[in-house]
Amino acid sequence: MALNLIMLGPPGAGKGTQAEAFAREQRIPRISTGDMLREAVQAGTPVGLAARSRMDEGALVSDDVIIALVRERLERPDTRPGFVLDGFPRTVAQAGALDALMVGRDPLVVVEMVVPTEVLVRRVLGRRICSRCGANAGPADPACAKCGGVLVQRSDDSERVVRERLAVYERDTRPLVAYYRYRPTFRTVDGHRPPDEVAAAIRDAVASAVTMGRPS
Repeated sequence: MALNLIMLGPPGAGKGTQAEAFAREQRIPRISTGDMLREAVQAGTPVGLAARSRMDEGALVSDDVIIALVRERLERPDTRPGFVLDGFPRTVAQAGALDALMVGRDPLVVVEMVVPTEVLVRRVLGRRICSRCGANAGPADPACAKCGGVLVQRSDDSERVVRERLAVYERDTRPLVAYYRYRPTFRTVDGHRPPDEVAAAIRDAVASAVTMGRPS
């Protein structure tokens, strides 16, 4: 059975870090629409140019662009053993499109990470990324742990934009919890704990959900 995981959570919940670690542990690809979009912006592709202004404002990129990116990625052979989706879906419309893409594949496991709002704001304002490879870093890191690159604050990590992104999440993405809540493979994890404890909770949640998702 393939392990197909969605990580849900607001900006700053730590889902990117946890998704990357879980995917590496399970030897399946982590698919981050945020990373794909930032790569498109840096490359100056038509998708990147269309998305840049909305990303800088903290708004969501249009569903059709995101869905097209995800569809192409899920068609690659490395996703057959499973994948971890980080940052997708973000709207109920995207979730419906993903369900259509999943026809004929094993069930989706959905893990929601929950963190108090003010903690999210503090986390995001202290977050930096590598100017070379785009990896996330904390405020105490002197340089990128992956490639040694210079760390910078993301353009969409000012307090005004962070609070706007959280408001957008509550309005557009929070309804996904209602969309998925009653599926047997939905789980919630407390993300306001040390990273290793959150990682262990995610592993337990996924193991439980996979058991429920197996055909009887």
